[in-house]
Amino acid sequence: MPVLASLPPVTTAAAWRGDRLSESEEWIYRLSEAQVAELEGLGRRFVEADPDLRSVTADEYPLIECAEAVACWGRDVDYGRGFVLVRGLRTHLYSDALSAAIYYILGLHMGDPIRQNEMGDLIDHVYATSDKTMDDPTALSSKVRDKLVYHSDSSDVVALMCLRPAKAGGASCLVSGAEIYNEILRRRPDLAPLLLEPFHWDWRRQDHNAPADTYQSPIVSMVDGVFSMYAGSLYILTAQEYPGVPQLTADQIEVLRLFDEITYEPGMAIEMDFRPGDIQWLSNYAALHARTAFTDYPEPQRRRHLLRLWLSRQSGRPVVPGFGKNGVVQHRAAPRDGGAEHPEGHFDILSVSVPRLIS
Repeated sequence: MPVLASLPPVTTAAAWRGDRLSESEEWIYRLSEAQVAELEGLGRRFVEADPDLRSVTADEYPLIECAEAVACWGRDVDYGRGFVLVRGLRTHLYSDALSAAIYYILGLHMGDPIRQNEMGDLIDHVYATSDKTMDDPTALSSKVRDKLVYHSDSSDVVALMCLRPAKAGGASCLVSGAEIYNEILRRRPDLAPLLLEPFHWDWRRQDHNAPADTYQSPIVSMVDGVFSMYAGSLYILTAQEYPGVPQLTADQIEVLRLFDEITYEPGMAIEMDFRPGDIQWLSNYAALHARTAFTDYPEPQRRRHLLRLWLSRQSGRPVVPGFGKNGVVQHRAAPRDGGAEHPEGHFDILSVSVPRLIS
């Protein structure tokens, strides 16, 4: 059977080019005054109640004005272009705790927050505390000012809330996984099937406390006609350094090279500069994300500061077993090893709204 017959192109809204998408603002949702008022009221109640972030539920903070909007964002993330930018929150008037509370409430309605590290952080901070660059294997991507290459995170949905933008740079860049796949299928149909085969990924580089050096996942999942992508060739290449990991074949190296070449071609990506209060909801199955390098203000309180959520979303999306995040994901209620909480774990909104000073 010809390759093109077994691997059809993706023709859904998930396949887009950034140069065309940026001609409109269909991907931006602007909150109304009534929606902002509802979220501010719920956020204040959340801060006052100070619930345990591990167990609080969306039902405790029900949405009325924002209910249909959240449902719409979910449809866009799951079945549309794969992302949406929500604009209109007045974070310049809020405490960081209030901003984090509003964000967490919305996160509860968009999915189930999961832990992002061994300390159990349910809200992580993208806040530079180090001058390291990403060629340093000890660098943490959320703590440096260097550019980040295109990659997927270990969750169904990754969300970013902007508290304060950089002095210069720090743009968020997204590229459609389906469009990359379509281009590979068009240019090298003989290599495209390799994307559906498992690769070894560097787990240690992504999580310094990971229980193993690597995990395995294909780059592309195709189940019942549903396309999903999990990508980041950097972590496939660095996984080659561990003993026992099979060496990449010439064809695997070539498909990774072509993948990266297409990803960075002009017109593929959409680039956005975050404003204070912006929230970006992104499906890790649909789009890859990157960041340009940035310059910070000298004052710590003016530095670029984003809040990050990782969400598990019960959308019913079919993927192959062990795909992407399924092999590495944590949960909300307790540590993945079943042991005691980390002594520095924080699960109240006041504590988690302050960034950890990690270099």
